[in-house]
Amino acid sequence: MDFMATQLPSIPPVSPAVGNPPDNGDSLVLERRRQRLQPPRMYQVVMLNDDFTPMEFVIAVLQELFGKDRETATQIMLKIHLDGRGVCGVYTQDVAATKVEQVLQAAQKAGHPLQATYEPVE
Repeated sequence: MDFMATQLPSIPPVSPAVGNPPDNGDSLVLERRRQRLQPPRMYQVVMLNDDFTPMEFVIAVLQELFGKDRETATQIMLKIHLDGRGVCGVYTQDVAATKVEQVLQAAQKAGHPLQATYEPVE
């Protein structure tokens, strides 16, 4: 059984501002200050050298997780091998932490002791 409304609902009239005292010149107007936002602090993802992880695995991780081309990945891998550590990329803290976790998971899955960390960019 369908019912139809025969009249539209009535909307109560809007009354003028009730309770607002008249302005006697003592009003205080606050100015909005613009906030200066600092850019987010950046962090570098660093891979650490070990004597067991194959160089090809490090290159593959750099290509897959950090989007490096083969030549750049090889250069970073050599820096890690020769200096004991190498920067893989610079990101915001959340992204850097995620990248480190991805590296550690990939290394663990492949059975390699590769380590990575992140640190603030100075």
